[in-house]
Amino acid sequence: MSDDGATAQDSRPALRADCGRCFGLCCVALTFSRSADFAIDKDAGKPCPNLADDFRCGVHTRLRETGFTGCTVYDCFGAGQRVSQETYGGVDWRSGSPERAREMFDVFPVVRQLHELLWYLTEALTLPAARPVHTDARSLLGRTEELARLSPDGLGALDVGAHRQRVNEVLLRTSELVRAGAGGGRKKDRRGADLMGARLKGADLRGASLRGAYLIAADLTGADLRDADLIGADLRDADLTDADLTGAFFVTQPQLNAARGNAATRLPDSLARPGHWTGAESP
Repeated sequence: MSDDGATAQDSRPALRADCGRCFGLCCVALTFSRSADFAIDKDAGKPCPNLADDFRCGVHTRLRETGFTGCTVYDCFGAGQRVSQETYGGVDWRSGSPERAREMFDVFPVVRQLHELLWYLTEALTLPAARPVHTDARSLLGRTEELARLSPDGLGALDVGAHRQRVNEVLLRTSELVRAGAGGGRKKDRRGADLMGARLKGADLRGASLRGAYLIAADLTGADLRDADLIGADLRDADLTDADLTGAFFVTQPQLNAARGNAATRLPDSLARPGHWTGAESP
């Protein structure tokens, strides 16, 4: 692995949620809509009734059983602890004024978007085939980190969409470079495809672009997803039993948490096997 790759890999822990250093921001700032994912309706800015005084979840070990599956597939990419400990210096939303609390809740999703971009850019720097764009990726990584360190006022005024577009140009080029070197036949372009409930058992999807594809409840049993681009793919209830995701890139832990799989599902090294998968050990 190149020095870039080693450095990028070393930064991954900072992009993983550390709930012990967060003030339960996702449990307050976000909206819940009663559905298969959430047992209740909850407005943004209103604390979830399961949030304890110490900012811990009172049903954390029973989220799925109590109707809060949506919480198990959410990840802030480390934005929660950054906003709690850095942006607001360890002062929680209960300690300040209502205006300060609302500001914190507005800032949190902005930083979350930036941290997601940091995750993708960091991964791009670990991919040898993407070396031609490493300079640009490294520059955008630094710029994104600078933006994530802005003051609350700066974050509130930030045009995240414009920055995301600049990052996406590099990520698209990264995808092209990586998939060009993948095995298999002609690379499939399934960007944004409606594949909900699709029967893709044993499908050869090596090097495919599945960016933003709707794979909800798709049957991907035994599918070959090696070196596939899965950025933004909706894998809710997709069956990844016995599937091979070796080398699949721009896939995140929330995507896997939303899917189904088993102990034989092969995953990228940077991701963990969800505890609810068949045959998986409990975390």
